[in-house]
Amino acid sequence: MKFVYSGKDVYSDSLKDRAEKKLSKLERYFSQEPEVIVRFKQQRGGRNIAEITMSVNGLILRAEEDSNDMYLSIDRAVDKLESQIRRYRTKMGKHLREARAEAPVEPVYEEASFDVVRTKRFSVKPMDVDDAITQMELLGHSFFLFMNAENNTMNVLYRRNDGSYGLLVPET
Repeated sequence: MKFVYSGKDVYSDSLKDRAEKKLSKLERYFSQEPEVIVRFKQQRGGRNIAEITMSVNGLILRAEEDSNDMYLSIDRAVDKLESQIRRYRTKMGKHLREARAEAPVEPVYEEASFDVVRTKRFSVKPMDVDDAITQMELLGHSFFLFMNAENNTMNVLYRRNDGSYGLLVPET
């Protein structure tokens, strides 16, 4: 695994070792070497947040956990990642086992104001609606922008309040 760590004066070698030891057990699920970004954050009130983003050939998995102990946050985040992998392993079938996810798409985050405070760029590969639903669920977001393979247009998939999904398709 390729590891990238971030956190302002938060992480130590023992935290890195703990994260690498815990995440190394997830390597067995992938045929290619995953890239892992581990972010450590400390907030007021003793909150220690561990955020782990794992990407393998376009498949993106993300988990974030917080607790009073950073080691516990790491353990919980890794457990959450493993749970996601197991849950979607059947659904993704061959794609997950061979790490052949079709689209490395990251959602765009913007503040709800008139000033654009953040712009995020990402590459888009064509995928069908079922793959977009799976990717959105893996990321844990309520909407997902993707290139629809059926009609080669940008579509937005979103989760409705009743738990079903909606699809926004532009008129041409």
